[in-house]
Amino acid sequence: MGIVVLIIILGVAVGAITVFLIKSLLAPQQVAGLAEQVRQKKYGQATKSAKKIIARDPRDPDAHYLLGLAYLGEDKPDLALMEFKTVNQIGSFGDYAKEIPFRNNIAELYLKFNQPEEALKEYLLLLKREPENPYYYYTVGTLFEQRNRSDRAAAYFKKTIELDENYGAAYKRLGIHLYRAKQLKPAHEHLLKAVSANRDDAEAHYYLGRVQRDGKDFMSAISSFEKASKAPEWKIKAIVERGVAYLNMGDQNRATAELERAVSLASRDGSHEQELLHARYFLAAVHEKNRRMEQAIQQWEKIYEKKKDFRDVAEKLSQYQDLRTDDRVKDFMTAGEEEYLAICRKLTAAMGLTVRDANSVEGGAQITAVEAQSKWRNARKLPKLLWFLRVTNVIDEAKARALHEEMKKQNIARGVIVASSTFSRKASDYAESRPIDLYDKDKLHSLLQKIEM
Repeated sequence: MGIVVLIIILGVAVGAITVFLIKSLLAPQQVAGLAEQVRQKKYGQATKSAKKIIARDPRDPDAHYLLGLAYLGEDKPDLALMEFKTVNQIGSFGDYAKEIPFRNNIAELYLKFNQPEEALKEYLLLLKREPENPYYYYTVGTLFEQRNRSDRAAAYFKKTIELDENYGAAYKRLGIHLYRAKQLKPAHEHLLKAVSANRDDAEAHYYLGRVQRDGKDFMSAISSFEKASKAPEWKIKAIVERGVAYLNMGDQNRATAELERAVSLASRDGSHEQELLHARYFLAAVHEKNRRMEQAIQQWEKIYEKKKDFRDVAEKLSQYQDLRTDDRVKDFMTAGEEEYLAICRKLTAAMGLTVRDANSVEGGAQITAVEAQSKWRNARKLPKLLWFLRVTNVIDEAKARALHEEMKKQNIARGVIVASSTFSRKASDYAESRPIDLYDKDKLHSLLQKIEM
């Protein structure tokens, strides 16, 4: 009886060993077949084969990795990422699940599914395995840049360039970093290398234009923005910047044309809200500079509807509040040169003065006048020097001092500044101790009510 039991036990053991040996011999062949199916792009068959192998051995890294590749072939990246995560959990690699290609694949999927922290871990591991690979340094740099770690990002971009001096994308990212750090000269050098490496890189052309514009090289900037505008995603941004460059150059007509074009394109597109706000803002600046105040206010109001705290728009609307509600003030602020001089003559008469001479000066008009009547018949009529200023900013001491210097130059004893804004405390203090009267916007309003427009 004991011998029989022993024989049975030995038989079971031999059977188990035989099955194990058969499985051990067959498993590599099955994985090899699976790998061949993936290579031949027979992804459906590969998926079924991989699942059978995993059912027998859930910790087979090759089967999970190859299944992930099959899912990628079937455009199922979410399922692929699950398989690759399993390989990571297993913590070992096989004949087909090689570490470097595996980590490249899983890192790309982490990026695809917006998991930058996990992607960064993978690329840092890849850097340890292949420290001379510039792509890894560049990608780590971009990931640090996304985390607003610009200094660390710049270090990785520099290392990328050390390893590959023709790596245009790294020159671009580093150039943008330097531009934002206000290091215009090195930024210019790096962005030039970026566009030299890739002449179709619209982003590089755009930032090169920004650097050139800030460096007052406006014609080069306009050319760079034109190249950037060839790419649809940069078109509106680049047109806005061209308009600003023309505005900086003093070319009001071209600035208006470019900015109106940007407003039109952004309004139709609907997905460039920030660009539309900037285009409207700078278009309003052109209109303001050219005394087209109704058009300027219209642009500010549209900006204010969308974003109340955009730049100084709320302040602008407050400054020009009278123009929006008082037609007389609007005429004073927006009239052409000849019409404006005529208004100033009428205001002078409303002050009881007779105009002797009138001409335009920066920001307004200069009038020399004398008192219209004197209670003493033979009394000498002393002249006054009047400056009418149509400005929105607070008038400082420098303007009052300039009027006083002009009075001394013309040997005129008294002066008056009539302004559409207010005066600073220093300006008021300066005028108090000198023969100068300061009339602010409230006084102007009352004078405007006395004349026919």
